Amino acid sequence: MPGLLRGVARTAVIAGTATHVSNNVSRRQANRWARQEEDQQQQQQQPAPPPKDTVTQLKELADLKAQGILTDEEFQAQKAKILAS
Repeated sequence: MPGLLRGVARTAVIAGTATHVSNNVSRRQANRWARQEEDQQQQQQQPAPPPKDTVTQLKELADLKAQGILTDEEFQAQKAKILAS
């Protein structure tokens, strides 16, 4: 009889530990998913800034126009190409 009680107690401890670990894993995973959803919603709400490459190109183009190297038509055409890419 004492061996049976010992086996039952051992099984209860193992089952309780497994349940506790499983609950922790589930909670941690749920928190991770919630953070991912929040991050995705924030990214969708914020418009993506143009790449620095585009901004740099537009600044250089504006400088060329300001120096008189480009006409207004050339400036607008090049600007449209940069923004379209």
